[in-house]
Amino acid sequence: MAVPKRKSSRSRKGMRKAHDALDLPPVSIDRKTKSVHRPHHVDLRTGFYGGKQVLFKDEDQGGESGSDKA
Repeated sequence: MAVPKRKSSRSRKGMRKAHDALDLPPVSIDRKTKSVHRPHHVDLRTGFYGGKQVLFKDEDQGGESGSDKA
């Protein structure tokens, strides 16, 4: 088993632990709805991404009209 030859100083130990702090995830605020969401991700509450509605679209706009044909 490896054993350290010398005791680690407080300074060196602090430098090693400097990167262990937890960071808060980044957030973006939508200009129109003022909703908070992750950057470069779809806002799951409103369904907007990049100012366009990509989720929760009305059914009459979707592709369901082609599937009803027999």
